[in-house]
Amino acid sequence: MAGLLTGLLAGLLPAAAGAEAPLSAIDWLSRTVQTPGPGPGEIAAAGEAPVAAGAAPAQIVTTVIDGPNPDAIGLLPVATTGLPRTLWGTSTSEDLARLLREERIDTLPAIQGLLYALLLAELDPPADSDGRGLVYLARIDRLLDLGALDPALSMLEGPAIQAPEPFRRWFDVALLTGQEDRACEVMRETPEIAPTFPARVFCLARGGDWNAAALSLRTGEALGYVTPEMGELLARFLDPELYEGEPPIPVPQRPSPLVLRLMEAIGEPMQTTTLPVAFAQSDLRSNAGWKTRLEAAERLARTGAIEANRLLGLYTERQAAASGGVWDRVEAVQRFDTAISAQDPVAVAAALPEVWRHMERSELEVPFATLFGADLSQLPLTGAAGALAFRIGLLSPDYERIARDRTPLGGIEPFLIGIARGDLDGITPPDPVAGAVKAAFSRGARLSESYARLVAENRLGEALLIAIGDITDGARGDLRDVTAGLYLLRHVGLESVARRAGLELLLLERRG
Repeated sequence: MAGLLTGLLAGLLPAAAGAEAPLSAIDWLSRTVQTPGPGPGEIAAAGEAPVAAGAAPAQIVTTVIDGPNPDAIGLLPVATTGLPRTLWGTSTSEDLARLLREERIDTLPAIQGLLYALLLAELDPPADSDGRGLVYLARIDRLLDLGALDPALSMLEGPAIQAPEPFRRWFDVALLTGQEDRACEVMRETPEIAPTFPARVFCLARGGDWNAAALSLRTGEALGYVTPEMGELLARFLDPELYEGEPPIPVPQRPSPLVLRLMEAIGEPMQTTTLPVAFAQSDLRSNAGWKTRLEAAERLARTGAIEANRLLGLYTERQAAASGGVWDRVEAVQRFDTAISAQDPVAVAAALPEVWRHMERSELEVPFATLFGADLSQLPLTGAAGALAFRIGLLSPDYERIARDRTPLGGIEPFLIGIARGDLDGITPPDPVAGAVKAAFSRGARLSESYARLVAENRLGEALLIAIGDITDGARGDLRDVTAGLYLLRHVGLESVARRAGLELLLLERRG
């Protein structure tokens, strides 16, 4: 966990480009427990309608999570994040929850890292926090949207067995990470958690009580709490031999993790490539094929959900089984890894251009730079290979040292070095985006009116969440938003995040 969190704060990895806006977590979570009903924007997963209100004690619907306020739960202490405990200040819980859940496609790696810090930090609850955990649940949902299930699971451990909504998320994380037996055990042993009929059937069967599972299924169907589609899926799960020779079930269009696991159990596993990125975590289990695990790891790496070393471990697990697609990336990474492990400048110079092309095409430049940027900077590379190694180094956590040790060769290098050092005075920006970056680092920069108001009103966390959007979207539109967002980061002490974001705006093909 420590390695993952370090990588997150470093802003390791970019999001996938060109993808359509995915379903948010509240849209694909399984309806596994009795709740008051979906909140604004929530859509029940197909085939998993909740049990009637009378199926659970009334207090389950209205109880507040016991113990400490869940909005204060976090994994990263102040000493690690550098964020003040009072970050949320006077912002309303509803405003923060809305901003936390906003989808950001193609967010810069450094900005992604800042988002992770906000999601995982130990912070005081907002001033209006009433114990319902609005901000807490929004942070969990954003982690689920990013596919970062390990930290989400850690944050859910306590509250998950105390109230339906945290348990609902914890149950799905367990389903996606192969821990469904433990989740079912907790469900059985916790009377406060009232399962829906599909979840009850699944857990009874996982516990070996097949007769009770079949009875629950028939009861749920008779009462109208199990849809025909879910009923057929559960029936095949309980008695697969009865359906031998039957045509496969139509592929669900919007499966929940429970549906995904049931489809796998009946021998009709679903491809996760078009499902929300969190589903890719299920493909990292040891029972999946190497190609499946590789593609899942690449997808998760783009959102910062797994650390770079885990991706490298999969790339180098064995020899490529074929050619084309992911196998070409495997061969290129292995060839380069061998060369740099041997500290062979000639071999590195020969392998670097090809592997970098693969990293650019798959948008894995920053994890590659995190893995190899420092080592590349120690090799006596010259010419095009040396220039490329320098740029890769600027995308690594060692960017400042690498820039300090570099004698610029002309072109854009003086400007890049200026960003890395935080001093662009007297350096001419090469294009409008660079101009927007320089404006944020100029001595005369000031907070924009909107940011100044938020800071003055003790709403710093809200300002940072807005800045994440401004920097991301501004690179594709109004560059003044880029300047304003970057300067806010510098103004509040997030200098490294601002510098890395500025470098990424210029060095990565995508901008925002």
